[in-house]
Amino acid sequence: MTDDAAAEDARRGGPDPAARRAVARAAPDPQTLQAALDATGYLTDTGLSTALYLALRLPQPILLEGEPGVGKTEAARALAAVLGGPLIRLQCYDGLDAAEALYEWNYPRQLLGIRLAESRGEPLAEADLFADAYLLRRPVLAALTHPGPTPAVLLIDEIDRADDDFEAFLLEVLADASVTIPELGTVRAAVTPVVVLTSNRTRDLHDALKRRCLYHWIDYPDTERVVEILRRRVPGASAALATEVTAAVRRLRTLELQKPPGIAESIDWVSALTVLGVERLEAEDADRTLGVLVKYREDHDLVRDRGLTWLVGAPDG
Repeated sequence: MTDDAAAEDARRGGPDPAARRAVARAAPDPQTLQAALDATGYLTDTGLSTALYLALRLPQPILLEGEPGVGKTEAARALAAVLGGPLIRLQCYDGLDAAEALYEWNYPRQLLGIRLAESRGEPLAEADLFADAYLLRRPVLAALTHPGPTPAVLLIDEIDRADDDFEAFLLEVLADASVTIPELGTVRAAVTPVVVLTSNRTRDLHDALKRRCLYHWIDYPDTERVVEILRRRVPGASAALATEVTAAVRRLRTLELQKPPGIAESIDWVSALTVLGVERLEAEDADRTLGVLVKYREDHDLVRDRGLTWLVGAPDG
């Protein structure tokens, strides 16, 4: 193999041959990956399974966007299950900074080390205190230092909730699979993690971040797929109940709700109804379980004003 070919092979599969082999076994082609994801209970379409396959094999971070509750986070969970590696999740929020995502020093343990050295009369250099033994790895650093051979899946969830400074910090991680720690220098991943970013599009992300990522928009699945998802996730639910819940949720999305329900809420609703022994959805059942599905008082009022008989598809009496 030529030097150029070896370099390209390393770029596509990461620097660790064992990691490349692990990924190739789990996802030799998009169809096999789709079947493996289905086996975990996460149903995909061809577009999403192909996008995830490319993210694994190039390798390249992938940005998943879509409405809340369509399964963006679950895609990362399912991918980690297929690979057999850990899922390491970083939940983003307003004010999140690089230190909280990367690392911090174990100050109580450092203080204990200082006292032990003093009691023994042993010299203690500054470098001794800023060693790996005192390092607390946060999600990004934990993913970069995961030993493999199977790569970790780093889920950067709801990146749109973080601010511009945090996006800028991520550029080094996404471009080079490395971070710089002042006390230790540059840490490079031996096994490049699979990076999945999710966004609900509450704000636009910067072009520099998007350029480093593959992109896929996850839409609400069609009725048939939603019914299949519900029956897989809630095996005790009747086919009729899953179908009726799917139709009811679609009706709800036609209203101007603050928070339209997604797949996650549909699963919760079917689970609640099944626990209550409901096999066919009636207005009374929707009335007593509406809080499982709708999470704002104003949305409750809007649904009730429109009518619970309308919600469940029953003719007005």
